[in-house]
Amino acid sequence: MKITGDWLTAAGVQAVLGALRGAGHQALCVGGCVRNAVLGAPVADMDVATDAWPETVTDIAEKAGFRVIPTGIDHGTVTVLAMGVSVEVTTFRRDVATDGRHAVVAFSRDITDDAARRDFTMNALYVQADGTVIDPLGGLPDLLARRVRFVGDADQRIREDYLRILRFFRFYAHYANPADGIDAEGLAACAAHLDGLAALSRERVGAELRKLLAAPDPGPAVAAMAQSGVLGAALPGTDARSLPILLHLEGDLPPRWQRRLAVLGGDDPTDALRLSRAESADMGHIRAAIGSDHTLAALGFLHGEALATDACLLRAAFTESLLPDHWRADAKRGVRAQFPVAAADLMPQLQGPALGARLNALQARWLASDLTLTKAELLD
Repeated sequence: MKITGDWLTAAGVQAVLGALRGAGHQALCVGGCVRNAVLGAPVADMDVATDAWPETVTDIAEKAGFRVIPTGIDHGTVTVLAMGVSVEVTTFRRDVATDGRHAVVAFSRDITDDAARRDFTMNALYVQADGTVIDPLGGLPDLLARRVRFVGDADQRIREDYLRILRFFRFYAHYANPADGIDAEGLAACAAHLDGLAALSRERVGAELRKLLAAPDPGPAVAAMAQSGVLGAALPGTDARSLPILLHLEGDLPPRWQRRLAVLGGDDPTDALRLSRAESADMGHIRAAIGSDHTLAALGFLHGEALATDACLLRAAFTESLLPDHWRADAKRGVRAQFPVAAADLMPQLQGPALGARLNALQARWLASDLTLTKAELLD
């Protein structure tokens, strides 16, 4: 099989591959770029695998006039900047020791060693500079059928890195054909190693779950997570039953992982997912808005269109009801609205804290009126 694309024919990519091959080494694009290209999905990151040691890669690249950054040289990775393209070049590797979080690796000259240590068969594909696909482990049929399967023994792959439990469901959400169901061996292995999730950093867990929930349709993957116990282990107290309803209500709206996280309920996810201060505040506003008495227009005024949209969808999902008529227009109306009373309208009769309290009370009345009361009505 041959593939092509702007990502492969880019001058910088071809120059890096050509420099390594010209020095007598293997040089193959690998992983996500190959996977996405075969599926016709956008290619973002450029990864190259080679049998050259990192120091050799650095020497070859610098002699070719490229800038080299030793981004992960202990694990065999350097980043080569060539003609405006950033290419991560990693030496073929095999695992020597793993503890579920980190791996000690040894460099290898054998592409099969490198393929065998990868997580899923669809990620163990390589492509030559001319677009020829190299498939050391027979993963191409899985990719074409959109089957997410661990390389070799699923239990072993997970014991090497427990983050692969979450990656299994994330890849299922983004790349699998849900009609074919989830791989039974992989699901059983994930369920058997739930305790390993506790050893992972919350930053890594948060990054995976953000990506999973941002998938076009994460419903089947999250349902499988709930069935296997992974969802409860990663996010205690959550319940996935309202997620399919939310996904239906979203229609053509862009996905927002925050909205989908909120529909799962459960404990405050700030610590579990290491949310940023802004993300945590966003989640707090969403949760408060769901149970508030504010209209959509009022929420749009207070928090913006995105949060008003989230609150409307989540209210409907939790109550299993239809979306209100003109709900999008109501949210936009709130965003455009201006509170009609200013501090100057209450001065000099009111000053200081009394002035602030009166303004707050008037705004509360205005919000309760669905932003309909006029300045004269509020001051009357």
